[in-house]
Amino acid sequence: MSTAPVFLVDSLDTAAVGRTLLLDGPEGRHAVAVRRLRSGEDVVLTDGRGTGAFGTVASVEGRDRLEVAVADVREEPPPRPSLTVVQALPKGDRGELAVETMTETGVDRVVPWAAARCVTQWRGERGAKALAKWRATAREAGKQARRLRFPEVADPVTTRGAAGLLADAAFAAVLHESGTEPLATAALPGEGPIVLVVGPEGGVTPDELAAFAEAGAKPYRLGPTVLRTSTAGTAALALLLGRTGRWS
Repeated sequence: MSTAPVFLVDSLDTAAVGRTLLLDGPEGRHAVAVRRLRSGEDVVLTDGRGTGAFGTVASVEGRDRLEVAVADVREEPPPRPSLTVVQALPKGDRGELAVETMTETGVDRVVPWAAARCVTQWRGERGAKALAKWRATAREAGKQARRLRFPEVADPVTTRGAAGLLADAAFAAVLHESGTEPLATAALPGEGPIVLVVGPEGGVTPDELAAFAEAGAKPYRLGPTVLRTSTAGTAALALLLGRTGRWS
């Protein structure tokens, strides 16, 4: 039996149990024309902010509208601890790959970082389009992963902005091959946000490492191999989700 597909709506009322909700627009078109949902099939609607309406297709109208009979509404509180990844800008579509896999894994926030050694730089209209792609990727991956709470893709930050995020964290780490301590054995706090920094393919510069150290972030290594910037965040997230009990 397949898992019910998830579709994004603008808002949900927690008192929607027993009511019929309309799904239209691009999401309705995808449900009807692409997924070819029919009456009686299970479906989930979510606002992407932690609320989900579970029900069945009551009727289908045209090629972009269907009604969902809601049987249950669930609310998921924000997970603890929250996990943020400050992701250096990779080349090409590797940024979207990183966002996709981190979303599927369970990241809560992704912060694009314009590191000194990034080949790609987001400027003007090109930067706006790239950010929009990251956010669209997070939405689609959130639906694919059957999440009710989608990750935030924040506005891009400079090294100074990234250091500010690290200073506010309960645990801050820079994934770096110079780290002498493995992330797998790092002492984690009992509560509070966790922030990870993933550097670019060219590596984190000494000045950036110094700025992050001043903000309280130590360098840690994942293992004996060097991961690409598009996969390191996902591997680190999986490790921390297990260690913090979020995957238990």
